[in-house]
Amino acid sequence: MRLFKKISLPMQIVIALVLGVILGSILHGNKDVINYIQPIGDVFINLIKMIVVPIVFCSLALSISNVGDTKTIGRYGGKTLLYFVIMTSFAIFMGLVFGNLFKPGTGLNPDLLPKGDISKYEETAKGAEETTYGNHLIDTIVNIIPTNIFDALATGELLPIIFFSVFFGLALAAIGEKAAPVKDFLGGVLEAVFWMIGKVLLLAPLAVFAFITTTIITFGLSALIPLFKLCLTVVVAMFFFIFVVLGIVSRICGVKITQIIKLLKNDLMLAFSTASSEAVLPTVMRKMERFGVPRDIASFVLPTGYSFNLDGAAMYQSIAALFVAQLYGVDLSIPEQIILMVTLMLTSKGMAGVPGASIVVLLTTLGSVGLNPQGLALIIGVDRILEMLRTCVNVLGNSVASIYIAKTEGVYDKKEGQEYLKTI
Repeated sequence: MRLFKKISLPMQIVIALVLGVILGSILHGNKDVINYIQPIGDVFINLIKMIVVPIVFCSLALSISNVGDTKTIGRYGGKTLLYFVIMTSFAIFMGLVFGNLFKPGTGLNPDLLPKGDISKYEETAKGAEETTYGNHLIDTIVNIIPTNIFDALATGELLPIIFFSVFFGLALAAIGEKAAPVKDFLGGVLEAVFWMIGKVLLLAPLAVFAFITTTIITFGLSALIPLFKLCLTVVVAMFFFIFVVLGIVSRICGVKITQIIKLLKNDLMLAFSTASSEAVLPTVMRKMERFGVPRDIASFVLPTGYSFNLDGAAMYQSIAALFVAQLYGVDLSIPEQIILMVTLMLTSKGMAGVPGASIVVLLTTLGSVGLNPQGLALIIGVDRILEMLRTCVNVLGNSVASIYIAKTEGVYDKKEGQEYLKTI
């Protein structure tokens, strides 16, 4: 036990990941074992979800109350959404570029590839296709305003919580000194919840072990072999996006992307292992504050990005769409690829928070360019593994976004960020 305590948390996570791969490979195909291992990971995710909502609400309401200027808040929101639209569009475009260059679906026989079960995604897609106003994006915008904030808090719907938190923060600023007890209370709750997250993260190695083991048991590393070219395309595209695209944005802000990776290395390992951006949202928010991003910007940009700026997912969706087209010998013209890009852009925003969002988005958009959605059954075996990688891109993309917004507002404290980096 003493030896275990001496091992750093990042190293514990690495060890857990390796052990998970080994055990998962040994037990591959023995799905009965999953019922005994997966609950460990699910408990960890539930603990994180329990903490995310109070952190987002308290942090955002408190920071907005200190800003107290509706023009400033409006400017934050406008810049953030514009940045998200541009970056997500560029991510989809880059996915199409790499998909056309590598042609991951060319030369494969769909009849010889193992097929996965996409029935649960089809059911989700059918439910998601039902709209109130005839458009997913309009529905999403309307639903940002909660009819009952307690329902939103109970279900963990981040966008309505963000809207209410901003509005509530402005109300606290408007009533002046009368808000002091409420602000003190929110500050106390925030510190207590951050203490809780520190304790919950001690369970991260066990969660990583559980998630990796169940993933390998279910899909196996052998699933990568027939779809190696697809996996290679996704990996190369995402590394290009990280080190070139996000690297350029980081440079504009006066920092290096490698510094941000160093800052978030523990969070990226956890995000990779759990395939969940939400699992690291609280710690990433805290770290970006210490890295020089003001709390009001970090607490607004990061949770909003969790719904609107999933760069890794956007890139993967465009590559996967081209893969299906190439697999069945369909040559998509430039206009058709533009239609695909626009459709993915709009649909992905409307699907924020939907379980299995990437596959669901693809199921609902492939028809727009005449592709057979059943082709997605052929990539289910590697989807979970690739989801782990794209989650890391999502986390990095939103972290860079918070720095960029702070930089454009002239409030990014680079000196504080560099000093904090020295302590890591």
